[in-house]
Amino acid sequence: MLYFLVCIALLIGGYFIYGAFVEKVFGVKPGRQTPAFAQTDGVDYVPMSKKKVYLIQLLNIAGVGPIFGPILGAMYGASAMLWIVVGCIFAGAVHDYFSGMLSVRNNGQSVPNLVGKYLGTNAKHFMNVFAIVLLLLVGVVFISAPAGLLAKLTGMDMMIFLGVIFVYYLVATIVPVDKIIGRLYPFFGALLLFMSVGLTLALVFSPDHTLLPGVELGNFFQNNHPSDMPLWPALFITIACGAISGFHATQSPLMARCMENESNGRFVFYGAMIGEGIIALLWCAIALSFFGGVEGLQAGMGGSPANVVYEASNGLLGAVGGVLAILGVIVLPITSGDTAFRSARLILSEFFNMDQKVIAKRLMLAIPLFILGGILTQVDFGVIWRYFGVANQATAAMMLWTAAAYLLRHHKLHWICTIPATFMTTVVVSFIASSATLGFGLPIGVATAIGVVSAIAIAGLVIAKAKGKVVDPEDVAETA
Repeated sequence: MLYFLVCIALLIGGYFIYGAFVEKVFGVKPGRQTPAFAQTDGVDYVPMSKKKVYLIQLLNIAGVGPIFGPILGAMYGASAMLWIVVGCIFAGAVHDYFSGMLSVRNNGQSVPNLVGKYLGTNAKHFMNVFAIVLLLLVGVVFISAPAGLLAKLTGMDMMIFLGVIFVYYLVATIVPVDKIIGRLYPFFGALLLFMSVGLTLALVFSPDHTLLPGVELGNFFQNNHPSDMPLWPALFITIACGAISGFHATQSPLMARCMENESNGRFVFYGAMIGEGIIALLWCAIALSFFGGVEGLQAGMGGSPANVVYEASNGLLGAVGGVLAILGVIVLPITSGDTAFRSARLILSEFFNMDQKVIAKRLMLAIPLFILGGILTQVDFGVIWRYFGVANQATAAMMLWTAAAYLLRHHKLHWICTIPATFMTTVVVSFIASSATLGFGLPIGVATAIGVVSAIAIAGLVIAKAKGKVVDPEDVAETA
């Protein structure tokens, strides 16, 4: 119990202490007009209140990742909880804050344009392709997971739910942001709150379960995986959300187009990531506690984290409460999947310089995306999740390097982004080099060495290029 409460307290403290420090380094300008007012179009640029923007941002980023990822990560034991806390405060929330605030400072532009501005044209072209691929993978993951849970809950054919969710996604992708997303998300937020708080309280007061059995301070640095799966670097890929997620860099510009004041940025972007970290921590604790440890979790999972969600929800809250909790879990991926396709549409519109005020032009970009997404839903979920995890963390590293370049260009403390960017680059390169299924299958020692050298080399390039960059009038304007 104590370790769980300490982890929650650290996340909340991180928002107030480190979040305030990050905000100070960035330097908000409360009197500066935001894109929501400067570029209002009634479709994507729509001013919304601080609380509503926060809630939408939380639901946008908190898909199935902060549930399925921590459940899979819990197989490694308490080390998963340590990474969620440290990663969320010093990497994930920093990543989300800068992806949102740099978009605010650059007319609500999407992540490829931000990458291009601060890292160069080649990086922009790479990011355009990479972001679309990531968003398609996210859309597919966040269709298959809720459809599978709904099928398990009702006994109906999964294909029926795939079709229904696809139709909803298409509508939510093309209508103005305040028509569906802005109106339905408060209700979805209530389900999320019930799921998170209800399951945690039920677990704490359950006479049949012990919170984090066998977890001691020393265990936070041990690999307890029952199948002896390597902790490094797989843990940092497996928990694809909840600690740090590149997917969030594609979502933050959506709310950057709706935020009324720069001073709301810490609450909206840094705060939403802390909220996701708490959700991830809860599910990691539930997975370890409900099944009595990693061995029981492995048996209870049965190859799919969806089984953990189903069994824990019904076991802790009963039939009715379990259904509501499962619906809360279903809502999370759905409210991220629709905005994944929306983000992909906007990235394509920026690439083709296609105005999105006319619905026909929105459909021209959205329909091909949904056709590709439909094809990908037929691929095995486990395969899609692995590729999603790697693409997700690679995108996070790219966004952190972009933020580091921005800070360097403006002579600010870049290490708050450079250090997590270097770490995440090492993780991604080491994983690709060592993975036998997705990469080159090299020994972990060799793969790690390649990862470290690659990360240091990239850090040197970014620092050298950004320091030698002359501050142009556009850069001066964005900090004015």
